[in-house]
Amino acid sequence: MYNPRFEKETFKKEVKQNVKHLFRKEIEEVSEQELYQAVSYAVKEAIIDNWIATQKQYEKDDPKIVYYMSMEFLMGRALGNNLINMTAYTEVKEALEEMGVNLNLLEDEEPDPALGNGGLGRLAACFLDSLASLGYAAYGCGIRYRYGMFKQKIENGYQVETPDNWLVNGNPFELRRPEYAKEVRFGGNIRVEYDDKGKIHFVQENYESVKAVPYDYPIVGYNNNVVNTLRIWDAEPIVDFQLESFDRGDYHKAVEQQNLAKNIVEVLYPNDNHYAGKELRLKQQYFFVSASLQAAVAKYKKNHDDIKKLYEKMTIQMNDTHPTVAVAELMRILLDVEGLGWEEAWEITKKTCAYTNHTIMAEALEKWPIDLFSRLLPRVYQIVQEIDRRFIEHIRKTYPGDENKVKKMAILRDGQVKMAHLAIVAGYSVNGVARLHTEILKNQELKEFYQLMPEKFNNKTNGITQRRFLMHGNPRLADWVTEKLGTKDWITDLSLMSGLKKYADDPDAWKEFMEIKYKNKEFLAAYILKHNGIEVDPRSIFDVQVKRLHEYKRQLLNILHVMYLYNQIKEHPEKNFFPRTFIFGAKASAGYIRAKEIIKLINSVADVVNNDRSINGKIKVVFIEDYRVSNAEWIFAAADVSEQISTASKEASGTGNMKFMLNGAPTLGTMDGANVEIVEEVGIENAFIFGLSSDEVINYEQNGGYNPWDVYNNDEDVRRVVNQLVDGTYANGNTEMYRDLYDSLLTTKGGNRADMYFILKDFRAYAEAQQKVEEAYRDKERWAKMALLNTACCGKFSSDRTIREYVEDIWKLDPVKIDVKVE
Repeated sequence: MYNPRFEKETFKKEVKQNVKHLFRKEIEEVSEQELYQAVSYAVKEAIIDNWIATQKQYEKDDPKIVYYMSMEFLMGRALGNNLINMTAYTEVKEALEEMGVNLNLLEDEEPDPALGNGGLGRLAACFLDSLASLGYAAYGCGIRYRYGMFKQKIENGYQVETPDNWLVNGNPFELRRPEYAKEVRFGGNIRVEYDDKGKIHFVQENYESVKAVPYDYPIVGYNNNVVNTLRIWDAEPIVDFQLESFDRGDYHKAVEQQNLAKNIVEVLYPNDNHYAGKELRLKQQYFFVSASLQAAVAKYKKNHDDIKKLYEKMTIQMNDTHPTVAVAELMRILLDVEGLGWEEAWEITKKTCAYTNHTIMAEALEKWPIDLFSRLLPRVYQIVQEIDRRFIEHIRKTYPGDENKVKKMAILRDGQVKMAHLAIVAGYSVNGVARLHTEILKNQELKEFYQLMPEKFNNKTNGITQRRFLMHGNPRLADWVTEKLGTKDWITDLSLMSGLKKYADDPDAWKEFMEIKYKNKEFLAAYILKHNGIEVDPRSIFDVQVKRLHEYKRQLLNILHVMYLYNQIKEHPEKNFFPRTFIFGAKASAGYIRAKEIIKLINSVADVVNNDRSINGKIKVVFIEDYRVSNAEWIFAAADVSEQISTASKEASGTGNMKFMLNGAPTLGTMDGANVEIVEEVGIENAFIFGLSSDEVINYEQNGGYNPWDVYNNDEDVRRVVNQLVDGTYANGNTEMYRDLYDSLLTTKGGNRADMYFILKDFRAYAEAQQKVEEAYRDKERWAKMALLNTACCGKFSSDRTIREYVEDIWKLDPVKIDVKVE
């Protein structure tokens, strides 16, 4: 669709003007980075018109606003995605070509914003895209990390964390909004005083504080003029420099406020293996939550007199446990700032806060040491104490004499503040993110809460935005889909993809579909050659596992299977083995030693396999460095096989599985998370399912696990690959390099069961499923049909559908229409 806001000659003139004003250069003299900046500012100029119009319409219509609180927003590059949603990509591309500029090269100049890491942050980004595209009023609320998590380098096979200085050239799309700055306070003590009417007041004294300064980042809706806002908070000192302290020689005191502010926003998820790391992480959470809520309440009060009706105009969605301190902070504002009584404040809070759970694993449900929490957030802790006291009273009234219920459900217990419990007690909605996940929460992990308050629990299966992961990430396939469906309406209604099913028996459609896949594989092969120095064959099966590195996601199972295949090829060179390229991409948390060992193992296996000429390239292993949104788009487009092999019952949902499906890659996986629903949509005959069920895993866990030595002793192939971890095969003769991985599979120690993620238990089933993959891929017609049907059946997994469900069942929002006059 042609966008009249982008008149080519005007746009080209703006770019040239930006080059002149930003860099004091002519267009012929600038670098590609400078040209990227100039183009982005020209695009931003058009966005701002719609941004202003959107805010004016919101002020006029006064809609209810959702504040989506998240520690992560994994946005991906903005330029191309903004142009797509503005329906101006083609016009801008043509205008730049007329100037001798390649838009694709300019997009490569944009760093990925280092505001998130894994699926949690990418989901938040997809949700913001869908909220804007569906016309709902929303703010994303997070932190403007200066270095993100880290930029991953692979050196000698090891992960090395380096600062991700994504802001080194500035961020052309953001706006600094100092007029909305808020003060956030930490520590000190609470003094109680009474006014002349005898009303109690709580005053925080001797605290340290920082100034939270918002940076607004536009979220452009698709072809509807809506521009919502991601508000990410930077920290600045209240007083930049204490000259008095400096003059008397106390240099540390002179800059302590600067250092406090700097540390809070330095990195995403500081290593919390030590006390200082835990303290910093809690400071981060309270920092952005407090600033966001102060701003939200101020925005409400600007046009509304009755604070008691706050919940009618705003809802707070807590994306996992990280922002759960929002419950107590909202109470603090209502009690201490607005002067409400406890009952009034609690009723408002209960009608305003909602909680999304993203994990089944109990150890991932955030807990804080009481001594840390109470020292850092003294008034907030007092409020949590009172919430807990009243809730325990309710439990005892409901279950007289059952102290086991109190033990399992209390917010304050065993010296800890249990944030998930706080979120459930206060939230009016508690949702899981896939049907299986929600059922496990209700029947296992949060069973007692579900029994007490079943009306709060609901499911919202995750989704992804087709605008980024098909339209932008795979334009060849996007154009083909539009041609076959005869409409572009799938861009905002992914259910229309079902119209492709009629081509499932069309040989011409198969051929076209697989030719697109092959071109994408050629592109990824070129990327791998450039960045890894490894030559891979695009005619091989591209078997891909890209996601956060965690033991439950079982990258270790994948690489052990590669080792097994390598053994088979070495022993049976006569065997007709279809070539495979195994592609990995993952970051391991800096303090997660075993996950980093798995990365090293993958690269060690790659070194051996890729350099063994005797196997004639039948296997190649590639670890893609610094996996992120921008290279993920190319990987999804090129993948043949989607590895979704988490231990059943451990993956809440997954969204990578949906992105692969959208791009025509059948799932190889367990019946876990959203895999269950993917198989329901596409049919089990169009996926490769293996392994223990979630019920079987849970049953084993409730009965102390299983004995991995039984598998080790009875399966010669398993025994061999496990032994190769400690016989030096992949470690230049070093028998201790992977000893910890070996022990984790066979030995119970440190309170951890042997093979607690059932890698050996599922190994043979996985190997058999992989054999079925090869058999299916050899049948070109069968594979093409499977791949095409995966794309055709992906309609359920749009984040647009997920957001509509949130809106209808939880948030109760009304859409807003933005009319912009084009001059």
